[in-house]
Amino acid sequence: MNIRVVITGRGYPAAEPFPGHLTLADGCSLDEALQTLAALAPAGRGLAASCLVAVSGTHLGTIRSHRPSVLGDGDELMIIAPVAGG
Repeated sequence: MNIRVVITGRGYPAAEPFPGHLTLADGCSLDEALQTLAALAPAGRGLAASCLVAVSGTHLGTIRSHRPSVLGDGDELMIIAPVAGG
């Protein structure tokens, strides 16, 4: 199955080494997709555990702590780095 990967927010510059799409086994979990992305990150350029995670518009938590989810073909995995400031 294919899923679209979108990385935005403060971590957007870190998204450069990540693909815009992942090809995963049918029935792949969100955890497996996040592990696949983590394996693609160059040393020291991984995504922060505090990044928010949404699948096809549904917020599931953060990279560190999220609800379990099974991905489907065509889903969109969005990773949003928190932005602070004022």
